[in-house]
Amino acid sequence: MTEFRKAIRADLPAIIAMLADDALGAGREDASDPPNPAYIEAFEALERDCNQLLAVGEKDGDIVACLQISFIPGLSRLGQWRGQIESVRVAASARGDGLGQQLFEWAIDECRKRGCGLVQLTSDKTRPDAIRFYERLGFKVTHEGLKLSL
Repeated sequence: MTEFRKAIRADLPAIIAMLADDALGAGREDASDPPNPAYIEAFEALERDCNQLLAVGEKDGDIVACLQISFIPGLSRLGQWRGQIESVRVAASARGDGLGQQLFEWAIDECRKRGCGLVQLTSDKTRPDAIRFYERLGFKVTHEGLKLSL
């Protein structure tokens, strides 16, 4: 059985390895050991921010999934909070057994517990399988997302 929980510092190498373990991540992540100091700084910033939740799925002592939820307050929609889910990964060894759906059910429940009225995410357009997965979970493509690299 997989347990979902808040990530701890010791989980960082496994999280980084999952982020780097695909075609997109291989070109933008650094899975060296010890972790690049930029990851440690980012982890510490997430730890200090009560509106951030870096979470992992652990099975039999191994980290097999991760995601980040940003809890975002807003004025629109009558001051509705939203949960923004990013950096979703399931370890290659754990794919295909429903773990992704379990991870999302857990994450959506965490958003409900925090009073969010909306859960949103972005997915790279080069990941059509991921987009189909999110649509099967009930997510709708309602907006165009834009990014500006700095």
